[in-house]
Amino acid sequence: MSKRIAALFLALTTIVALPGLASAQSRPSNPKKILIVVSSLDKKAPNLVGGYWFPELTHPVEVYDKAGIDFDIASPKGGLAPFDGFDLKDQATLDFWTNAGHRNKIANSIRLSEVDPSKYAAIQLVGGHGPMWDFVNNPELDAIIRSIHGRNGIISAVCHGPAGLLNVTLPDGQRLIKGKKLTGFTAEEEAARAYDKIVPFELEGALKAAGAVFEEAPIFQSRVVVDGRLITGQNPASAREFGEAVVKALEARS
Repeated sequence: MSKRIAALFLALTTIVALPGLASAQSRPSNPKKILIVVSSLDKKAPNLVGGYWFPELTHPVEVYDKAGIDFDIASPKGGLAPFDGFDLKDQATLDFWTNAGHRNKIANSIRLSEVDPSKYAAIQLVGGHGPMWDFVNNPELDAIIRSIHGRNGIISAVCHGPAGLLNVTLPDGQRLIKGKKLTGFTAEEEAARAYDKIVPFELEGALKAAGAVFEEAPIFQSRVVVDGRLITGQNPASAREFGEAVVKALEARS
């Protein structure tokens, strides 16, 4: 982890006990509340941070804030999750970082085992490479997704986030993504960054093998796919449009 990221983590720990904020994520939700899930993976390689890609959190949140939609943040281990891609020159990231309530939510992410799915109308799985490890074969995450889906909730994931959908089955035993149109970080995009040599499997190939109908835009360009209550974004460039699609779907439920 770089010295800069370590310093950011230290800064986060100073806000954990802000008065009135520590319990914010346990308050009753409104009918449109979103559960945002980020990875807890520390490293994807000895010298590379794992976790989640920060703009894939902040760009959708910018859209949710403007729409007046509340959210909680959860992670497999709970607490402060590692992140990459932090850049205060990005306006959405700056706005998120200067919001004490938002910072407190990432400093105190809810452990998946403590999540009550009934509070949420939607779930968003944030990308970054971490999900390729700790979103897969994760029965707690699978159960949360299944519960939200079973109550006609919105299931959404961006970039590598769809890795968390691979093993989710419905009550009839069928995979949630079987026959569904979706997208995610492509094999071509992975290879372009040489991360194909690091990740434990190829996401695009795994989604196809699970029965999904994979769609994609040209490399590193925005692509959002909506198939009923399933919403997916291809990469970081898709994050804002992805958030807009989630908001549109939630508003259609009203």
